[in-house]
Formats: sequence, structure tokens, C-alpha cells
Amino acid sequence: MPHDHHPHRPDDDHALTYAQQMEIAVRELLIAKGVTTAAEITAQIAAMDARSPANGAAVVARAWTDRDFRAALLEDAAEASRAMGFDLGPLRLIAVENTAEVHNVIVCTLCSCYPRNLLGLPPDWYKSRAYRSRTVKEPRKVLSEFGLHLPEDVQVRVHDSTADMRYIVIPQRPAGTDGWSAKDLAALVTRDSMIGTAQAKAPPVL
Repeated sequence: MPHDHHPHRPDDDHALTYAQQMEIAVRELLIAKGVTTAAEITAQIAAMDARSPANGAAVVARAWTDRDFRAALLEDAAEASRAMGFDLGPLRLIAVENTAEVHNVIVCTLCSCYPRNLLGLPPDWYKSRAYRSRTVKEPRKVLSEFGLHLPEDVQVRVHDSTADMRYIVIPQRPAGTDGWSAKDLAALVTRDSMIGTAQAKAPPVL
């Protein structure tokens, strides 16, 4: 019987960069000195890979349903997130809230600073030069290209992340969700809504 043939793809083999060589050398030295173990490093990598926007969505959903937590989140987002079990390390995290009058959007003009502990890896477009440069200059146009068209009377605020300070947007709670549990609400919170390039999803029409 004929076999399916896949198109040939060259191996992704290449010489290690200086930084990669240094990472390997330091890692092996730390293991040899007993500072850490290979198992601990593997576990930490797995924990980092497990981070996803679902963590941030859980934080937002609780802010929607718990007035005291919302106040704590707006006062110190890092500490409030730690109280939910999310380890942010020494990172300073600021929560900004969307309202009927104000829409917030996050960017990092220098590189790709991003609250990875809560949202996982940033999307490729967040790291692109076009997004980083244009969002601060013409945020409404950039948002419209994401399909988000805001009324003219809504103020757009752009927040620039730094190496030691990150932001998370609390999107507006969708209408028609009164009485919803935090778990059900979290399903409406998307990664892009926590960056500010989208709104939270509307509840399904029954």
C-alpha cells in the first residue's frame, strides 16, 4: 500500500549561542555543587510551562464577584494575586480597570515585558515592533485593527510595562451575567481582554 509522504523539513540544528552555552555551564555547575538538582530544574520548567491566561481569568472573575478582593487587587495586584496562590515573585503588578468611560490597553515599548506568571507567554504580536511603537501613538487605530471599536467619548489609556512593573487589565463584566459563579465568569475572560485589545466575551445566547 502506498504510504503518505510528509514534505521534507531540515533539522533545526545549529551551533549553540554564547548565552545558551553559559546557561548550560551555570546549570551544570549548580547541580554539581548541590545548589539544586536536575529534578528541581525540570519541575520549575514544568511549572513555568503550566502558566496560562486561565490564571489571570480566575483573578478577574473573583474581582467581578468579590468587592473586597477587587479593592485589594486595585490597591496591590501582586499581593492580591499571591493571596489566590499565584506566585509572582518580587514583581510589581498593577491592575487597571475598564469602565464605561475609560478603556485601558497594555504595551511594552522597550521589549516584551508581560505578566507571564498570570497570563503565560505573550502572543507574538505583543512583541512585534509595530504593536510596541504604534499603540502609544495611535491606540484607537490599533484597537480597531483588533476588531475593537470604541465610542469617541471613551478615553483610551495606554500603560507601558517595564522590567519590574507589569499591568493586567480588568475588563468590564459582560451584561447578562448576574448570579454567575466565578468559575463560569472566568470562561468569558480572554488573554486579549486582559491586555486590553479586546473585551471579555459576551455570554452565549440561549
